[in-house]
Amino acid sequence: MNSLNQYLELYRLNRQAIDAGSADPLNDKRDEAFELLSVTRLPRRGDEGYERTSVEDMFADDYGVNINRMDFPADIAASFRCEVPNMSTLLGVVVNDTFHPTGTLIDRLPQGVTFTSLRREAIDNPELIRRHYGSVADGSDPATALNTMLVQDGVVIRVGRGVRLEKPLQLVNIFRSPTSMMALRRLLVIMEEDSEAQLLVCDHTQDKNEKYLSSEVVEISLGKGASFDYCHIEESSENTVRHSQLYVRQHESSRLSVAGITLTCGNTRNSYSIDLSEPDCETLLCGMAIGSDSQSIDNNVSVRHLSHHCRSNQLFKYVLDDKSTGAFCGKILVAPGAAYTDAFQTNRNLLASTGARMHTKPQLEIYNDDVKCSHGATTGQLDADALFYMRTRGIPEAEARNMLMQAFMSDVIDVVRMEGLRDRLRHLVQRRFEGYGSATCADCRSACKNDNNQP
Repeated sequence: MNSLNQYLELYRLNRQAIDAGSADPLNDKRDEAFELLSVTRLPRRGDEGYERTSVEDMFADDYGVNINRMDFPADIAASFRCEVPNMSTLLGVVVNDTFHPTGTLIDRLPQGVTFTSLRREAIDNPELIRRHYGSVADGSDPATALNTMLVQDGVVIRVGRGVRLEKPLQLVNIFRSPTSMMALRRLLVIMEEDSEAQLLVCDHTQDKNEKYLSSEVVEISLGKGASFDYCHIEESSENTVRHSQLYVRQHESSRLSVAGITLTCGNTRNSYSIDLSEPDCETLLCGMAIGSDSQSIDNNVSVRHLSHHCRSNQLFKYVLDDKSTGAFCGKILVAPGAAYTDAFQTNRNLLASTGARMHTKPQLEIYNDDVKCSHGATTGQLDADALFYMRTRGIPEAEARNMLMQAFMSDVIDVVRMEGLRDRLRHLVQRRFEGYGSATCADCRSACKNDNNQP
């Protein structure tokens, strides 16, 4: 089986329509991606770095692709009623694979900031997109190449030199289609020298009975002295498959914070590839995954220290219940010239049932002696003594279990740098452990009441 064949055939038969629905800077990279995919395959379970997840299987089903750019409106007002007063954001929405700016975004976007359709910016400012699109992502990776071959639009965020945003940006990805669909999503973030911004990305599924596949590639370029906080929250459905690849390149004295939160999903694979390319860079990478039923959550991390005096810290935590499966593969690379590196990695996991499974693989690859590096992983069950103590104090067992699991996740939430988001996450995690597995923004009353405009 080679699931790429159906996409290669789709490309052969519809190349003209694909190009017509996009722009030249995106179209220029398609042939190279096609040639690569013609002689390779998607990773399968057991390949290096894919011990527990088959990307081949994730893409095997016959999903529809919106080549002709049909509009699938979503009811934003009904889906997102958020009431955290301190989480006022500048909001954009992607319905399946099409970007829609909201009224707030259009009216209040500060000077020196771009937050718009990748296709539109590629038409209006082609040289900027040619310079950055595909410059950070690994074009030789088959899943990235597949996205490059077929993607027609996306989102671009550019924060100009010296611009420091006071309000966070927010991007809401929504699946809304009456039929099975694959959404090809692309996010390009360009942080220029001495700029500062925060971005919250949320994934939601409106039609929970339909099967969806999200193929997402995120490219982030941090200029000298830039600071960027990126948080992604997935609240999808058991019928949603998500394959996400995040690529980052950091330049001198840049600061990066990444938080990946999986609350509800079907089958999710997140890959993080971060290069600290120049001196004095700092990276904080944290992740939280909550699994139940037969959900599968896989996080793969590669942090590469390529220059001296850089610092990175990773913290990933999983709570797995029922027959859910988790996987974590994390690697820290310290290059020969990366002296005075501080790099740390921690993975801690809690199995709340005998049927849950966790697979962890922390790694260090160091080619310089003058460094401070460590890594570790633990997997265990709920503390029986703590449960007994809480029950003797009159707390029902189910409530005691939930309280212990919430406490286990607290240090991940504490390192999230967006002030209003920390309270939101505590509420979302509490509801998730209380059994609201299908909770959405409408249920949790959380983040984006600032704009109910519909695309």
